[in-house]
Amino acid sequence: MDISIVPALAGLTGAAIGGLTSGITSWFAQKTQSRVQLLAQDKIPRQELYKEFIEAATQCYADALQHEKPDIPGLVNLYGKIGRMRVLSSPRVLASAEQIGQKIINMYLEPNKTFFELREMVNKNAIDILGTFGEACREEFRSLHMFESWPIGGGHRKKVRYPRFPTEGMCSSGIRVA
Repeated sequence: MDISIVPALAGLTGAAIGGLTSGITSWFAQKTQSRVQLLAQDKIPRQELYKEFIEAATQCYADALQHEKPDIPGLVNLYGKIGRMRVLSSPRVLASAEQIGQKIINMYLEPNKTFFELREMVNKNAIDILGTFGEACREEFRSLHMFESWPIGGGHRKKVRYPRFPTEGMCSSGIRVA
């Protein structure tokens, strides 16, 4: 074997390994970005649904406090949103939404509240029926946020700070830098 071939083969092997490493790194970065985008797209419909539910629940609750005759279209709208949550939401968020719906229905069965009774409810923090729902939603979004920051390849799953912008903390090739 000619000795001059060894440096040439070493150079070609190094270039091949460098190119392969770069290609694999780019593939992992693209896969990570794709997963993050999918999770972000999954969050948007949930956020919109939860916003609509809070608005509908607030309107129904205000109506239930003032009237004994139920607002059937409002309740149907509210329970339609709960039905959508059965598909999209965590069990805790769904259970909280169902409790809110039950509280609103029960409120229609009680006598109308006077202004002084409402003031007492505010002072005792009994008027807030959405507190546990908000906590459940925050917990759900926190868990989705943690999932976004997990590495692709399995192994040790260390929580990392997730950037507010997709390119924050990344170099030009899409690799996360500390």
